[in-house]
Amino acid sequence: MRYLGCKATLVEYIQKLFERQQLLENRHNRLVLFDAFCGTGAIANHFKNRFNLVVNDNLHCATTFACGRIFASRCTFETLGFNPFDYFNENDNQIIGFFSKNYSPQLSGRMYFTDWNAGRIDYFRQQIQKWYDGKQITYEEYCYLLSSLLESVSHVANVAGVYGAFLKTWDARAVKNIIFMPPADTDTEPDPHNINHVQIVNCNIEDIIEDVACDILYLDPPYTKNSYSVQYHILETLILNDNPTLKGITGARPYSGISNDWSKPNKVAVLFDKVIAKTQASHIIFSYSSDGLMSKDYIMYALKRYCYEESVICDEIDYKRYKNFKTGEKQGHKEYLFYGCKKPLADVNYYCPLNYMGGKSQIIDFIKPHLIGKPKFVDLLGGGFNVGINVAGFKQIIYNDINFAVASILQMFKTENTATLLTFIETIIKKYNLVKCNKESYIKIRDDYNKKYRNTSKAYCYLYVVILYGFQQQLRFNSNYEFNNPVGESGYSDSIKEKIVSFSRRLKELDVSFHIGDFCDIDDYIDENTLVYADPPYLLTLGSYNDGKRGFKGWNNEEEKRLLIYLDGLVKRGCKVIISNVLEYKGSRNSLLLQWIEEHQAESFQTTFRGRRETLIIAQ
Repeated sequence: MRYLGCKATLVEYIQKLFERQQLLENRHNRLVLFDAFCGTGAIANHFKNRFNLVVNDNLHCATTFACGRIFASRCTFETLGFNPFDYFNENDNQIIGFFSKNYSPQLSGRMYFTDWNAGRIDYFRQQIQKWYDGKQITYEEYCYLLSSLLESVSHVANVAGVYGAFLKTWDARAVKNIIFMPPADTDTEPDPHNINHVQIVNCNIEDIIEDVACDILYLDPPYTKNSYSVQYHILETLILNDNPTLKGITGARPYSGISNDWSKPNKVAVLFDKVIAKTQASHIIFSYSSDGLMSKDYIMYALKRYCYEESVICDEIDYKRYKNFKTGEKQGHKEYLFYGCKKPLADVNYYCPLNYMGGKSQIIDFIKPHLIGKPKFVDLLGGGFNVGINVAGFKQIIYNDINFAVASILQMFKTENTATLLTFIETIIKKYNLVKCNKESYIKIRDDYNKKYRNTSKAYCYLYVVILYGFQQQLRFNSNYEFNNPVGESGYSDSIKEKIVSFSRRLKELDVSFHIGDFCDIDDYIDENTLVYADPPYLLTLGSYNDGKRGFKGWNNEEEKRLLIYLDGLVKRGCKVIISNVLEYKGSRNSLLLQWIEEHQAESFQTTFRGRRETLIIAQ
């Protein structure tokens, strides 16, 4: 059967990848392979004797065809008592059913099938259903016969490869009389080793990914904007046998409940992140294309977030691409075959897509083990929220920062639809022709933000884009809170896009409330059940972003004293207080903090980062 994206010609490459990762070694204690976008079942069918299978697609015609191929060697038709292929091909029976009325020219004007073939298709479908309803064939035999019907139909359909529309003149193949035949390249000989368990699912993968118990996840989603539910609507109707209300010239069926978001730019990036994050599988194998909606770099960044980085690989395979009048003869097409060994969720870290100076992204693994002991977490001077986003086990999380810009941008990541936000960001970049070091374009969008967008509902999206292309991506304002950072040498990238997607998804999962103000202003939210994390600017290594000259209050000895006095009060109220800081640097010592540690008999833990000793101080 002709089907977009079929992996029949790539099976040998996937087989070799399985062998390299030693996934085929244990034949007795079978692993579970989850073929999440099974299509025609080329992969599931190839590995049916090596794994237990979960076969999924949101199209029933796909899972039916795939499972028919898998079940073929089990089908003896013993109860039926005769060979159904011979039976069908030795008679000329027809009926005027749904296909005759809607997909042939005499009764509908639609030229998908000749009148003869449409009548035969109606007969085949009705007879197969009668046998199954009468318990004359098993479920496996039912799937096999339906897959054979799909194969037979594909040889006489008057279409250009897919079923989105019919041809206006008859193709030579379409005027031939239909022959009932089994799927090509299907093993029909009885196989005593083919005793694996096969589970069939028809769902949008993103809706079930957390619930599917499996060892290996194989993903082969759509690559382009082609919507499979549109392209194969006739085959779906044939399998469901539900006589739907059709619409339009092409006789399309309703698509309610079927997600086509994998065929939509940016939405596919969001779904890919979710599926990789939520799967129970230990091994992830992903087929994609150089012509796909997601870039190779984006996929690699996502896999490296959720998998052991050293395990992530990408094989590039030269491949003859599907061509139509839009794609033409474009050269250089490659198929990508990715692999990653997934790490435990507790080891996954998320990083703020805002390059906020002083963030703890590089030492988060040093900090995370200590973030326990209370049900409520307060990130008192939250900054880029690299610590708060990575906490686990808290019923409530509170973010606070005096910088309204960074807090509002983070809140935007939580509240805005991520795919919509990505599209808006990319639209702005295209509108202003933003590229690295392009001063003219940068000054234009910076001026427009200050004069046109600063007080609009999309202010922080525009501000975020300006920040991305500014010098060292700093948040720098004048006394009127007009953004005044000069142009920089960076910009939007696949790395930042992946951070937006993963950070936003995790932020939406957490019960986080955002507050903008001084650290003392959220005192009413803190009680003895609170772990308070404080990451103030470091007195010994103050960066320019805390010099008090960029629109926000700076940091000095007086601010340090005020914070330590406040934290002292929290400890006395029964809170657990954790402070990130540097005690000694280039011969200088933070005497204020050292005295505080001594007075509270606080524990301290140290790690080295960029030549300095980062210290974690814990008092309770």
